[in-house]
Amino acid sequence: MEKKATSVLLDHFATLPDPRIARHRWHKLSDILVIAVCAVLCGAESYPAIEDFGQEREEWLRQFLELPEGIPSHDTFNRVLRLLDPVAFQACFVKWRQAVAEVTDGEVVAIDGKVLRRSFAKGTSKRAIHMVSAWASENGVVLGQRKVDTKSNEIPAIPELLDLLVLKDCIVTIDAMGCQRTIAQTILEQGADYVLALKGNQPTLEQAVERFFLTGPEAEAHRTRSDYCEQTERGHGREETRRAWISADLEAELAAAAWPGLQSIGLVEAPRTLGDKTSVERRFYLSSLPPDAEPFAQAVRKHWGIENQLHWSLDVTFREDLSRLRTGYGAENFAVLRHMALNLLRQEPSAKRLPRKRLACALNPDYWLKVLLGVQF
Repeated sequence: MEKKATSVLLDHFATLPDPRIARHRWHKLSDILVIAVCAVLCGAESYPAIEDFGQEREEWLRQFLELPEGIPSHDTFNRVLRLLDPVAFQACFVKWRQAVAEVTDGEVVAIDGKVLRRSFAKGTSKRAIHMVSAWASENGVVLGQRKVDTKSNEIPAIPELLDLLVLKDCIVTIDAMGCQRTIAQTILEQGADYVLALKGNQPTLEQAVERFFLTGPEAEAHRTRSDYCEQTERGHGREETRRAWISADLEAELAAAAWPGLQSIGLVEAPRTLGDKTSVERRFYLSSLPPDAEPFAQAVRKHWGIENQLHWSLDVTFREDLSRLRTGYGAENFAVLRHMALNLLRQEPSAKRLPRKRLACALNPDYWLKVLLGVQF
């Protein structure tokens, strides 16, 4: 990817509406948010930690922030992030991400949800916050996120998230929850293709694809005529073979479903041997891709990067599952701060491990500035 011009966070925070009463605005909103991003980048996980970071680095921060009343207190960080409109903040995040990185043609964009497990409140019966995120597998960055309504599920949130993104010529992968006609249509309208997992939420279609590849009288002939590829990996005492079949030979039941843009159906079979035990996992898919097994198999494989590289990193490196933020929009907005920090860290190539990068940011302001403003592609 080409080197992008340096993008200053201040520019993208400038249009955010300030939720505070005018006479109580002692600190600039942009200053508060930049300090918060920098603090999370360097390891802060709470409002007091953000204040401590700001106090420790105040002289350095004054190089590019006004700070007319000094460093805000932790109560100010709490109040602002608790009141800040999360939809506007997420839109700001998307614009900032588009300014520093863009998805490439053919890139797999995985959509998946994650629950902020400790954001629930027993006293008020408040449910834990559920966020749906879009992950660019090749670039390793979060493209955007959307909160799932507490009285709903991921299905309405996914089209809202897709509408925020630029997805032309990408391949969007979603697990079974997102296998819906409206979502497929939204992806096509964005100029992208889809690979959607089939499971119990579409039982008729799942059974039709299963009969086509596995249980029907002509299943073996169908697999023989389908495009096929396989890959075997060995390591740590485990052997796994991933086999993929994809076919455009839609039977009458599948054709009659009138699924938007449907060009092919697929099967991925993964026998896994660990010691003397072997298990087999099979998954079925609908896709708007032509029947070419290699890109189909790669899309399915890359989808799980959102679990390994995003959700796992948020829980292990950023300790998201242990966060007890739950008042107002605080948990939701803090999740956006973590996504911003994760993007910045992943785009800096001099080291591989995220914990080492966060520690280097905390110890070395020059490296911190390099991560914050001087992203190299």
